[in-house]
Amino acid sequence: MTADTPAQTRLPVRLKLFHGLGSVAYGVKDNGFSTFLLIFYSQVVGLDAKLVSLALMFALLADAFVDPLIGYFSDRTYTRWGRRHPWLYLAPIPLAFAWMLLWSPPDDHTHIFAYLVVVAVLVRTLVSCCEVPSQSLVAELTSDYDERTALVRFRFLFAWGGGLLVFFLANTVFLRPDATHEFGQLNPAGYWLYGLCGAILMAATVLISAIGQHRRVAHLPATRPQPGSPKRLFAEIWESLRHPAALILLGASLVAISSTQMTFTISNFLYLYVWRFSDGAFAALPWLLMASVIGSFLLVQPLHHRFGKKRTAVVCGIISTIFWVVPFMLLLSGNWPAIGSSFSSNLLMGFILLSNINAVMVMISGQSMLADVVEASQVETGRRTEGVFAAGWMFVQKCATAVGIGLTGLLISLSGLPSKAIPGQVAPEVIERLVVSYGVIVVIAAACSTWIFSRFPINRADHEARIAALSATEATGLQ
Repeated sequence: MTADTPAQTRLPVRLKLFHGLGSVAYGVKDNGFSTFLLIFYSQVVGLDAKLVSLALMFALLADAFVDPLIGYFSDRTYTRWGRRHPWLYLAPIPLAFAWMLLWSPPDDHTHIFAYLVVVAVLVRTLVSCCEVPSQSLVAELTSDYDERTALVRFRFLFAWGGGLLVFFLANTVFLRPDATHEFGQLNPAGYWLYGLCGAILMAATVLISAIGQHRRVAHLPATRPQPGSPKRLFAEIWESLRHPAALILLGASLVAISSTQMTFTISNFLYLYVWRFSDGAFAALPWLLMASVIGSFLLVQPLHHRFGKKRTAVVCGIISTIFWVVPFMLLLSGNWPAIGSSFSSNLLMGFILLSNINAVMVMISGQSMLADVVEASQVETGRRTEGVFAAGWMFVQKCATAVGIGLTGLLISLSGLPSKAIPGQVAPEVIERLVVSYGVIVVIAAACSTWIFSRFPINRADHEARIAALSATEATGLQ
């Protein structure tokens, strides 16, 4: 096998750890965009929630062009440090500064909408410059069906760990009540520290990850890419992403992640205004979510080995939705304990734990399945385009984030929740409108994504047969 062809061998745990560490930056970004950005710019800065959502939609339009280009040029990078590592060394420092800007808006809010658009585009682009090359290494490091899942689950473990670390610090250290702000999440002073902490974590983890993998993957690629042109660039990107398996997977993931991102984005509103979490409940939440990710980490590979990736994704998606929706149904029917009580919060956390374990396994399955599309596309095109597929996944995640934030802004606006509302003082009909509309969207999204996932055509036997055929073809060509 050439240096560009991944082997079906077990990877050392040390390499998996370093590879997974690189996803911390994405986790920090995702946590910020999903949980704090809307509430910060709407309830603290004072920008209308619809305009915050619109600003992020504009940023998404830029991603529609940027992400595929990053994936394409990552595939065609030809240096002594390989295809991916130059990106991983150059992008993290600028990303850290851009992240700081996002949480440090100017005091003059005259052009705050434009500021948010520009900085959001910059952050998203630099995250892609780190995450697309890093994700591309999954298919590049190994072709083994189960080892790819092992790499992806480490990525999810570190991504969630990084995001939840800053989430925990925000709720317990940075966003604290003071004499003028009864609720810490409405205190503007803590968001600058939140941004600084995230910036340092992003830059450090990406650089350490790159250094830890350097000896394994930083080498001159075996094949020099052919000269390209703008016409060929877009033709090759389209040829890869239009593969039926890729379209099915990215479509299912778009729906599933949109629902998940909407849940993350609206979660602070739900916890504050619907469930009336105390500061203690907010402090416990990151530990609960991390426990769910560890549960997913431990369960997903055995489930893939026994049932396959597609079946795991389908069944876990159904289970996750059931456990998430039931508390809202009980609340609306009047069968839930007293809101704001310890029993209410603890019971809800039990449902969240079970729901999130399964939700994370859906996402791990999806990303691992995407790595298996690389060889299916290679058979048809003759090219390995790990970067293009990673960019497609990133674009779907960003679309989903924007859709989730957009839906949340719309739901908040249509429900009638006032700006700077006080928990416990919101009209019951407002809460009911918010819960019902949110629940309907979650159920519809789960049904759609589950059906689309069930159409994915690649299983273990298909993948292993394809790897064997590619290896035989390569061996014949080398003789």
